[in-house]
Amino acid sequence: MSHQFQYDSDEHCIVAVKVRPDSAEKINRCLQLQRVAADAEFPCARPLTRADLLEPGLVVSAETWLPGGEMYPGGDLCFADRSAKLLADLMEILQTQSPTGLGTPPPWMHWNPPTGGLWPTNPVVDAMDQDLVPGHVHAIARAVSERLAQGVLPLVVGHGDWESQNLRWQGDRPWAVHDWDSLVALPEAAIVGAASGAFASTAVPTLATIESSEKFIDTYQQSRGRSFTEEEREVAWAASLWPALHNARGESLFQSPPVALDALTWQAPERLQRAGVP
Repeated sequence: MSHQFQYDSDEHCIVAVKVRPDSAEKINRCLQLQRVAADAEFPCARPLTRADLLEPGLVVSAETWLPGGEMYPGGDLCFADRSAKLLADLMEILQTQSPTGLGTPPPWMHWNPPTGGLWPTNPVVDAMDQDLVPGHVHAIARAVSERLAQGVLPLVVGHGDWESQNLRWQGDRPWAVHDWDSLVALPEAAIVGAASGAFASTAVPTLATIESSEKFIDTYQQSRGRSFTEEEREVAWAASLWPALHNARGESLFQSPPVALDALTWQAPERLQRAGVP
């Protein structure tokens, strides 16, 4: 959701210039946290500037140019293990950082919008024919939203768009993590759970298999050296559904192939049971 430009800079050689609609305050906080990760030698581009307004509502910043690496195309158990370990590394780096200043989560992570509605406000999407969305998608979304609203877990900083399309690898070695504008302030278990469902998504978003999500959540706990509480496990499984719900709704409204919708339809009963939803 940003435009990126390659720019030849006298001072920094080749840099990436990013332009996107957002607030400068939020993007500057994201850049601060991205810089923390880069300083800890996490595989990511290093911010070179602060965020400034190019015009009202349009923010620009620059970071090091970090091309290359390969996107992993599948969601098998081996990749679930690798992806979860990388997320655990990042969460350990960011664990001392304040979750303030990040604003509301992106819509694929925003299960309880302040409007009280089921879905976050989006004028374009909201104006479309909502009858195109199958009733069971709304029902599952309502169940997930209500379950996650019960949680009282502390907020932490984490990456809110942990899809394969945002990760690059050189063999088994992580090369680059992209999309730092999608940092969120949410409970750790919710961040991990959402990632466990979305990590296999490439150009076409999908929902990972239940076995792969289970492997992702288990590996994350092992990498962090602690086990989730029962509450955290349920929150993780509930959150694992929300990105797929967001994508299934979009597929229905835009009449796209039902990739996320089909996976959601088959998997939701088992995931809801693991989330403690009757």
